[in-house]
Amino acid sequence: MTKPVLFILTLFLTINTLTAQNTTEEVITVRVLTFNILHGATTKGNFDLDKIASVIQKTNPDLVAMQEVDFKTKRAHNYDLVTELGWRTKMAPLFGIAMPYDGGGYGEGILTKMPILSSRNVTLPHSPENEPRAALEVLVQLESGDTISFIGTHLEHQETSTDRIDQVKTINETFVSCKYPSILAGDLNATPDSEPISILKKYWTVSDPKGVLTYPSNDPEIKIDYIFFRPAEKWQVIETKVFCDEIASDHCAVLSVLKLVK
Repeated sequence: MTKPVLFILTLFLTINTLTAQNTTEEVITVRVLTFNILHGATTKGNFDLDKIASVIQKTNPDLVAMQEVDFKTKRAHNYDLVTELGWRTKMAPLFGIAMPYDGGGYGEGILTKMPILSSRNVTLPHSPENEPRAALEVLVQLESGDTISFIGTHLEHQETSTDRIDQVKTINETFVSCKYPSILAGDLNATPDSEPISILKKYWTVSDPKGVLTYPSNDPEIKIDYIFFRPAEKWQVIETKVFCDEIASDHCAVLSVLKLVK
């Protein structure tokens, strides 16, 4: 082989290798799960935390938003549920209180495989007769070095209440100014054609526009569990799946695999 041909071949292989490396580096995916865990009770009421953890583990998420999370309440046998599930799934746990309850607290939980850079727990508006609600946010650092915002929330459940409208307006006012790509996940207690979801869609994009059904877990009839993201141009949906375990919870878990667009 002549030297010019060898040089050209070497150059070609080097360019291909660098191109492949760059392509690999540009593919950044985040596996996001939202799961209402029924205050840890399971539908049998037996607090089988391994059963709940198994649903999380089989989806292999990077980030989990959990709703109906008890912190050392009497009804949950004094479990710190998010820490217990973090230990079982080998993920870092964080609890955000929405209200004091039964000797402990009740609110949102987040599990993450990524390091947490900062967090905040935002109180959402509610009527005096209804339960307090919150939105728990973490800024996490991906392996790529990118920072993203992840928010878990649980909106008012009373069907006739207007609290959900006030709550989604507060979510928009609080989080849409974030300079980082953001993901919002949770049990929103609102169907896809409802006013609260329409208000959210002004700023957020839903990961499953076809509206996979999520409740009840034994025979899903409606969609009330969601994963949203923003800005729309920073994320691509790779896939969305629903995992329905009628014992682990009365809600199905929803997983979305999202690609961060550089």
